[in-house]
Amino acid sequence: MAYADQEMSGNRIAAFVVVALIHIVVGYALVTGLAYEGVRAIVKKVTTVDIKKEEPKKEPPPPPKQQAAPPPIVAPPPKINVNVTPPPVQTVVTPPPVAPVVPIIAPPAPVAPPPPKFQPKQPQPKGRSGEWVTTNDYPSRALREEREGTTRFRLTVGPDGKVANCEITGSSGSPDLDEAACANLRRRGKFAPATDGDGNPTTGYYSNAVRWQIPKD
Repeated sequence: MAYADQEMSGNRIAAFVVVALIHIVVGYALVTGLAYEGVRAIVKKVTTVDIKKEEPKKEPPPPPKQQAAPPPIVAPPPKINVNVTPPPVQTVVTPPPVAPVVPIIAPPAPVAPPPPKFQPKQPQPKGRSGEWVTTNDYPSRALREEREGTTRFRLTVGPDGKVANCEITGSSGSPDLDEAACANLRRRGKFAPATDGDGNPTTGYYSNAVRWQIPKD
């Protein structure tokens, strides 16, 4: 017997064995009360020979393209009202701080000097001071024009009792009368000099006036 015949005989024998087993299982199922559908499923499963074909290997699909992220949503800026009335400005006037009261302290009173040994004296005229200037000393021009007046003067008397200076303190209104008064006072004036607190002669001052009056016959 050829090899092919042997293989076919073996297949037939296997088939007979399988059929016999199917009959045995069906009979057992009927005996045991299995459902008909269960028997059919078994028979179909046994009799159906699944021949799976080798499916060609499918290449994995390419990865999906990454889509670019959409741009972020930017909210439109809020509308700004330019013509907004500014709030009123309130000016707060801050009063200046109160200056502290500083008590006024009076300076101490100066120490009084010791009393002088002698009472100071001003110059005293010697003789008759009224004869130092007379009507005979009247300037001729003033006499002709019959000008009169009073010349007030202040004499500076030195420690020797002589007139050192003559100052007009009140004019008679006629310069020639004032000059005549000072000239005769410097020439004729004689004084006891002024003295200080120690009794020593010192410079002093003498004030008086000369009245210019035209003599009447």
